[in-house]
Amino acid sequence: MQSLIKLSRWLAANASLFIIAIAVLTFFVPELFEWVRGTTQTVILGIIMLTMGLTLTTEDFRILLHRPLDILIGACAQFFIMPCVAWLLVKVFHLEPALALGILLVGCCPGGVSSNIMSYLCHGDVAYSVGMTCASTLLAPVMTPLLMELTAGEIIAIDAVGMFLNILIVTIIPVGIGCFLNYIYSRSKHFPTLQSLMPGLSVTCLACIVGGVISTVHDDLVARGLWLFLWTFAVVLCHNTLGYVLGYMAGKMAKFNTSKCRTISIEVGMQNAGLATVLAGNFFAAQPLAVLPCAISCAWHSISGTILAGLFLRWDKRHAQ
Repeated sequence: MQSLIKLSRWLAANASLFIIAIAVLTFFVPELFEWVRGTTQTVILGIIMLTMGLTLTTEDFRILLHRPLDILIGACAQFFIMPCVAWLLVKVFHLEPALALGILLVGCCPGGVSSNIMSYLCHGDVAYSVGMTCASTLLAPVMTPLLMELTAGEIIAIDAVGMFLNILIVTIIPVGIGCFLNYIYSRSKHFPTLQSLMPGLSVTCLACIVGGVISTVHDDLVARGLWLFLWTFAVVLCHNTLGYVLGYMAGKMAKFNTSKCRTISIEVGMQNAGLATVLAGNFFAAQPLAVLPCAISCAWHSISGTILAGLFLRWDKRHAQ
């Protein structure tokens, strides 16, 4: 068991490297993750959200009641900045419909789970980070389909009701089950051990989703070469970076302290790209390249979040001297 706990910690600490390694391996051996399609992909995302629920406590949800204004500002920033930036990038980069759907979907999804870790690393407001993640996840079944209808409705018909039900099934229900299990068994002596395995399981599941995406778009990547990847990565990079910058500015406009500004920056910039990947596969199967921006975001958001947390810490050290 101790070996599994160490492995889980290693995977959590090296999440981005592990996901990139899986993506590269799958590019050369695409049949490795051909099984990660459709229902299987949905179940894997459900497991990721279950791991999130297992780490949440009733105190985390009390934050939603104790700090309503902070949460409201964060949720508004989350669901306004990222969809708008995605829509602007689609126009500026003149993206083809499939890639446009992918980046719009990333922009319309809630904040990512790993944002809480990044907030902790850079001395952000971790309680606020958890509250924002909870709030955006709870709002996602309504906000994501609605925002996709507004931003992508002219590209493709959006099944808003189907998307609502899908997000409900793969996010809210697993998180709810995880929270219930946490509430019931939190005093069990074995439960902390189970919780310590969750980060590694979550990273492994996310790597499987990315591997499945690379397997799906492998032929297109080979046919269209490095240019397709670089062009898509440039869009993801701009989207993610502008999310960090505008999120921090939103915090400043709300007169947040430095800790909360860092948190809202990370929460806005880091999206639940795993959810976007599953939704793209389920609802835009006729546009297989729609999953490519989602898969790149899965890996890049972890890398950029780590880099940003490091820059914040370097700023602290420089001004502490």
